[in-house]
Amino acid sequence: MSDASFSLPAGGPHTGAVAPMAGGSAVADWINLLKPRVVVLVVFTGVIGLMVAPGHLNPVLAFTAILAIAVAAGAAGALNMWYERDIDALMRRTRNRPIPAGRIEPDAALSYGIFLSVASVVVMGLATNMVAAVALAVSIAFYVLVYTVWLKRRTAQNIVIGGAAGAFPPVIGWAAVTGHIGLLPVLLFAIVFLWTPPHFWSLALFAEIDYARAGVPMLPVVAGPRHTRWQIMLYTLLLVAVSLLPWALHVAGPIYGAAAAVLGAGYIVASWRVLRDAQDAGGHSLTRDAPAKAAFRYSLLYLALLFAAVPLDAAFR
Repeated sequence: MSDASFSLPAGGPHTGAVAPMAGGSAVADWINLLKPRVVVLVVFTGVIGLMVAPGHLNPVLAFTAILAIAVAAGAAGALNMWYERDIDALMRRTRNRPIPAGRIEPDAALSYGIFLSVASVVVMGLATNMVAAVALAVSIAFYVLVYTVWLKRRTAQNIVIGGAAGAFPPVIGWAAVTGHIGLLPVLLFAIVFLWTPPHFWSLALFAEIDYARAGVPMLPVVAGPRHTRWQIMLYTLLLVAVSLLPWALHVAGPIYGAAAAVLGAGYIVASWRVLRDAQDAGGHSLTRDAPAKAAFRYSLLYLALLFAAVPLDAAFR
C-alpha cells in the first residue's frame, strides 16, 4: 500500500478554531463524545474474552471490569474527538460532533477524556489485576497517541497499524479473569486487527471526498479507490484464513469452525462485489458505492456473529 505524508489543515490540530459555545451542552453531547456506537462493539468483544477465559470472576467484579473497558473506550474516543476537532469541522459526516459544532469546549473535552482514562485503569486494577489494567492503559495510549496523534494524519498505513487499538478488548477481558494472556485471546486480537482495514476502507471508499477535504491520508485518497478495493479483497482473504486458526489450533471447536467458514465465505463475497463494482476510469464507483456500503454493514454483522460463536462453541465442548 502507498504511504504518503499529508499537510495538516490550516491551523493544525490545536487551533481551537471551532464555533463558539451555543448555549451550553446537553447530557447527550457528553455521551456522544464517548463514541457510544464504537463502545458497544468494544464492550461486546471484551465480554467474549471474559466469558471464555478459564477460571471464575465474581459477577460484581466482572461487571466492573466490563464497565472499565467501556469507560476506557469512551475516554479514548473523547480524546480522539478533542485532537481531531479541526478536521472534524471540515468533514460533512463529523462536523456536527459536539466540539466542532461548539456545544462542548475543547478544554472541557480534554479534561473529561483524561479523567475517564485514568479512572478506568485504576478501577480495572483494583477490581481485577495489574495485567488487565496495564493492557487497558496500553489500549488507550495506542488509540490516542499512536493512531490519532502519530499515524492518522501522516500515512495511509494509519488504519492498518492503528487497528491494534480496537483489538485489545478480548485480551483485556481474558486477563481480567486469569491474570495472564493466553493463545485464544491473542488469536481474537489478530482477528479484530485484520478485520479493521477492510471494514474501515469500505467506509473510506464512500467517505473519500470528506477525507480529501480534511487532508487525511486514508487509502482511497492516497492510492485511489481501485487500489483500495484490491486491498479490501486481500485483507478479507487474510482475515478469513486467520479466523480459522482457533479451530485449527484446537482452542475452539467445530461450532466455531463452521461459523468462521460460513461467515468468512459471506465476507469474501461482499468484498468481491466491492472489487467488481462498476467503476469509471478513475476507479470511482458508478453505483454510489452500494457494494462498499453493503460490505461495511456486513463487516459489523460478521464480527458480532463470529465472536458470538466463541462462547457458544465453548458451551458445547
